[in-house]
Amino acid sequence: MIAMVTGASSGMGRSFARILARRGFNLVIVARRRQRLEELRAELTEKYGVKVKVLCHDLSDPDECIQLYEEVEHANIDILINNAGFGVYGKFTETDLDSELKMIDLNIKAVHILTKLFMKKFVKRNYGFILNIASLAGFMAGPYFSSYYASKNYVLQLTKALYEELRSERSNVYIGAFCPGPVKTEFNSVAGAEFAVEGLDEMAAAEYAIEKMFDGRLIIVPSFYAKLLSTAVRVAPTKMLLAATGKVQRSRTVHEPENELEPPVNTGADMKLRLTEEELEDAISGMYNDIKDINGLE
Repeated sequence: MIAMVTGASSGMGRSFARILARRGFNLVIVARRRQRLEELRAELTEKYGVKVKVLCHDLSDPDECIQLYEEVEHANIDILINNAGFGVYGKFTETDLDSELKMIDLNIKAVHILTKLFMKKFVKRNYGFILNIASLAGFMAGPYFSSYYASKNYVLQLTKALYEELRSERSNVYIGAFCPGPVKTEFNSVAGAEFAVEGLDEMAAAEYAIEKMFDGRLIIVPSFYAKLLSTAVRVAPTKMLLAATGKVQRSRTVHEPENELEPPVNTGADMKLRLTEEELEDAISGMYNDIKDINGLE
């Protein structure tokens, strides 16, 4: 069997590739940074004896998404993991428009294009797996991280709708969304932000996602606190939730990225809340008391 992972040069994408290789899957790994992909290919072929094909594409360019599909169209891909993505943090009036549009192209357009092309192929043969990497951000709006949250909302809602289309047609094709909270990846050094919360181990998070994908789970949320938050946002008053999310996002510590030449390319799993576990639980259950003086909160 063959799996294709986008954004495989670092973070969750690299972990997905390692776990799938360990399970015996041959791989197509996709990203912009060839050197990192070649290093990963050498590691996986030596350690697990699988075949690994490296393809370099900038998936923020829709034409390259189509080129990628055409390159692997006849490779009999069994699993597609749409992992590539990044975030732009800051006030909406101050963030760079070009960066936001590039993010929208990668987080939304690339996922849409690849999902559509592969889903049509999978439906025709009545078999295949598509795992879209969303985020807890997909359940809510995110002041100071507005475009990123909105992009993950698109991924989550698209995935849910396609799941129902497949279910109603009794298709054997799977589609699901992985919605983690804090995960230990390279986001801090690349995106230029520090976060206080201790994230999940990225290999453990990726392993959980793969396991639940094969179990047929639609929405995959990997930790108790992530599950708690994803449930709370569905019942919390909108204005209270916005105020709470804004408070969390404003607490970020921002620094200069270590590598200004390499724009951030990270998965939805890289969205982290600057809270300890205890503070996260308090934010969910007791934030109302902190912001009750906001006009029109009810």
